[in-house]
Amino acid sequence: MKRSIWILSGEASGDVYGAKLARELRKIAAERGDELTISGMGGPKMIAAGIDIRVDSTELGVVGVIEVLKHIFTFIGIFFRLVKQAKRERPGAVVLIDYPGFNLLFALMMYWNRIPVIWYVCPHLWVWGKWRLPVLAKICTKMLVIFPFETEVFAPTRLETEFVGHPLVDIVEERRKPEIVRDPESFLLLPGSRTMEINFLLDPMLDTVTELSKRHPELKFHLSAPREKIARLCREKFANYRRRHPDTPEVTISCGDTSDWQQRAGTGLAASGTVTVESAIAGLPLVVGYKLNWITILLAALVVKLYRGFFTMVNIIANREVFQEFLQHHFRASELVPAVEAILPGGSRRAEVEAGMREVKELLSPNSSSAGRQAAEACYSVLAR
Repeated sequence: MKRSIWILSGEASGDVYGAKLARELRKIAAERGDELTISGMGGPKMIAAGIDIRVDSTELGVVGVIEVLKHIFTFIGIFFRLVKQAKRERPGAVVLIDYPGFNLLFALMMYWNRIPVIWYVCPHLWVWGKWRLPVLAKICTKMLVIFPFETEVFAPTRLETEFVGHPLVDIVEERRKPEIVRDPESFLLLPGSRTMEINFLLDPMLDTVTELSKRHPELKFHLSAPREKIARLCREKFANYRRRHPDTPEVTISCGDTSDWQQRAGTGLAASGTVTVESAIAGLPLVVGYKLNWITILLAALVVKLYRGFFTMVNIIANREVFQEFLQHHFRASELVPAVEAILPGGSRRAEVEAGMREVKELLSPNSSSAGRQAAEACYSVLAR
């Protein structure tokens, strides 16, 4: 039987999940003797997975009101182009991966056009928009959640919700290289995957590196960027920083090898995001932080509430502070340095953090089945209806 499905992702993490989902969907189609066409919006990972990409989303992952407004006309053009194509092609289902600002409206358009919507990696409405839960329950056919507590969030609605496990558990294990040994003297910087994050976070990270190098001269510093554009920006900003601060130690910068460094480094400092969950699964202790444009953060304060008292996903999953987290003006060397020292090998919090990471990994693995396979089976069940 001929079937078609769309997968839409707008960010780097969703691109990884979409690629994994597509590969598992094709396996199921082959097992059932179906001919499956997969199209959608995504980045390099989804392209490599053989998805017919209608829109390359590589540069669409922006955060914050001001940042979104700068790209608003690009988003509008892409949105209506994809809606028009979906109405014309009428896929058996559309899988939306996170990216709520775009995908909520797209889900609504699909609902009006009677195209089934599966949401994979649900938007964090439990942080910023519980009032939208009834709307989401109405316009979605199925919700696939990757955090165990999220089933409770949707329990008051009638939306069919399934915890399928976190795809990163499978992905990190598949990437693991047995020849890589963790180096306790290696320190990893993960400043983010967006230009905005580099602009806000890299300088305080380098302030921290400079102070750490004075107190722990044995440390070797490395920065891993997700793609070449971000690596170039980091090199440029590091060169400018070092001209202003000649005592800054050497920081090697690479691109596309974050998973190797999460296995190799002894400790790290990271931007809040999916990379913190990835690092926890890989076993890399982190200190985490985030900064935004002040206008954005003031507007966000009106609607965003910390869930379980945290903004870092690893801590939310564990329901306790595993990775120390620092927001806005607290993301500075004077506060980051002692937090990092506490999790260096032999530090006062090192054993506690390592135990917390193991606990988080267990919580994200609901059963022996692969998370990607479980998600694909849930999607295929909608296709088969």
